[in-house]
Amino acid sequence: MSKIAIVYFSQTDITHRLIEAFTERVKELECEIVNHRISGSDIIDGRFVNNDIFQYLHECDAIVFGSPTYMGGVAAQFKAFADATSDFWQAQTWSGKLAAGITSCTELNGDQGFTLGYMQVLAGQHGMLWVNIDSPFNSPLKNVNRLGCHAGVVAEGFDGSVNEVDINTAKYLAEKLVSYALKMKG
Repeated sequence: MSKIAIVYFSQTDITHRLIEAFTERVKELECEIVNHRISGSDIIDGRFVNNDIFQYLHECDAIVFGSPTYMGGVAAQFKAFADATSDFWQAQTWSGKLAAGITSCTELNGDQGFTLGYMQVLAGQHGMLWVNIDSPFNSPLKNVNRLGCHAGVVAEGFDGSVNEVDINTAKYLAEKLVSYALKMKG
């Protein structure tokens, strides 16, 4: 059984709803999953501090990063988490794990690609293997990737609702990640 973790921040719950869809699909595929929604109590003097979640992340097969796109990048709360991973970066503790990203914004574009790019670089610095969306833009065959982003799941939700195709894309990413994790375990 693969162990998957999600570390994310969500203010308006749009990113949270994508994470819920991802989680639901992972559970349907009978994998162990732990979600950690970054909260203010995790951040002490500007630094993410949560040894329990880090211990789980060290033991899992895949880590999904999630953050809304704020001002063209990840939220400060997610950045505090990312900065805290530097404590074990040199040891390459996460090397060989799978990684993926989920983001949302109130605009159709909102520079979400930069947010996913940041997550990809974070994963790359840790020696992780990035899982992307391998579906053409708004594919009628798969009903995913409405906004045409291949780097990860992106969603636009101005009024607090999330488009069903964006939800499907989160579920599709879950299927891909679990499939790859199982192949890697042999």
